[in-house]
Amino acid sequence: MNVSPVMDLEDALKLVGEFGPYQKRAVAVLVLTQVYMACQSMLIVLVGFTPEYRIEQPHQDGVPVSQHVTFTENVDSIVTEWFLIKQQAYKVSLAGSLFFAGLLIGNVVFGPLSDKIGRRPVYLTGLFFEVVFGYVTTFAPSYEVFAASRFLVGLMNGGIGLVCFVLTQEYVGKSYWAMTGTLTSMTFAVGIALFGALGYLIQPWRSLATAANSSGVLFFLLSVITWLILAGNHKSRGAGVLQLIIHPVLRLRTMVLMYVWYACSLVYYGLTLGAGETSGSRYVNVAMYGLVELPAYPLCIYFINKHWAGRRKSMASFLCLAGSACLCTTFIPENAALLSVTSLALVGKLMVSAAFNIAYVYTSELYPTVIRNAGLGVCSMSCRVGGILAPFVPSMRALHTSMPFTVFCLSGLSAACLGLLLPETLNRPAAETLEELGSPGLGRVLESKQLELSFLFFYHDSAEQRLHFQRVN
Repeated sequence: MNVSPVMDLEDALKLVGEFGPYQKRAVAVLVLTQVYMACQSMLIVLVGFTPEYRIEQPHQDGVPVSQHVTFTENVDSIVTEWFLIKQQAYKVSLAGSLFFAGLLIGNVVFGPLSDKIGRRPVYLTGLFFEVVFGYVTTFAPSYEVFAASRFLVGLMNGGIGLVCFVLTQEYVGKSYWAMTGTLTSMTFAVGIALFGALGYLIQPWRSLATAANSSGVLFFLLSVITWLILAGNHKSRGAGVLQLIIHPVLRLRTMVLMYVWYACSLVYYGLTLGAGETSGSRYVNVAMYGLVELPAYPLCIYFINKHWAGRRKSMASFLCLAGSACLCTTFIPENAALLSVTSLALVGKLMVSAAFNIAYVYTSELYPTVIRNAGLGVCSMSCRVGGILAPFVPSMRALHTSMPFTVFCLSGLSAACLGLLLPETLNRPAAETLEELGSPGLGRVLESKQLELSFLFFYHDSAEQRLHFQRVN
């Protein structure tokens, strides 16, 4: 094959194949792994369910003796096993927050590590230990061990989650980024729905945790067999996280994107983790909060590729609609027949899912290649802060029944407004270096000039379908 040594990166990918057979197999494994990751993210919703109970305090010779707790529902959860009620009830939300704290640290540690030693070893090692710590959760002899294991599972989950997304983008040409990113989010939503069905079929919490975690073994073996990484040893001269602060364009973009990711995560996980507390069957609710996301992804693909909508306006619009749906719940009476709080919450989940998916794709396009992984890592870190706070937001009903949805409303609307400051990336070439970013424009402060792309030379190994790039000095 005669290939000119001087050509654009995107042209090179189009020439050798943007989405070939090997790439499809590798992306398929990455996408399917999202089912396992979704089960781990949602585990606390069902295993931490608090059934109805009553407290009896018998008297002996007119003197009250130790209290006796009787659960009126036949439920097996960590609450019934370790009596996490009254003053101990906060431990359920704490376990959920520890998982998201692990996600945050995993994003910070695993992102730079994958740049140094490669994607494949980081991904496979992280997935292996997530499965191991998942079994520690299953056989935890006490709440303290359970909580510690959830933190460790989150640590691994956060690390490989970031690497997964970066790989689905690095495998393919830019024209496929929206598709692979959307497939990742869509499969995560399917995983949530499948977890709801699994919880209905397997109700003892330890058995449910075992079944959910065992799927990770299958995906780990599939990953090893497929060798998972098309560009696992792809090296780029990283610009360093410090550039996110020093560079004026990157600094402003990062500040806005961090808040957008935080707001998306807070609303997304706040609504999802609150599914078990809404009226009706908790298993149906969990499944519905997963299935309701599915229509969001075709909407994303349609709108973000239209010149009159694009990435920026679509993301802001969906965030605005999510906040508006949450706002409307505050005006619905509890016994409303036609329109319920749950139905509006599902609409909010649909909209924020669309916004969250666009944020992933959009962020990848806003950062140059040399600092893309660092940028995604910082945004993911901010995202996990929202996830840490999310389990506690539903408990704000104690202050006022409308308080959780008020928080979600304000978060969505404010993120929508800030998102409009970002530049549009539709049909624009992705920047490769920091030099291709200009100074902030006078009109929109986060807009950047598109400069001439750097030249690259490469060679193609047809047997392995690997494409290696080296920047010309």
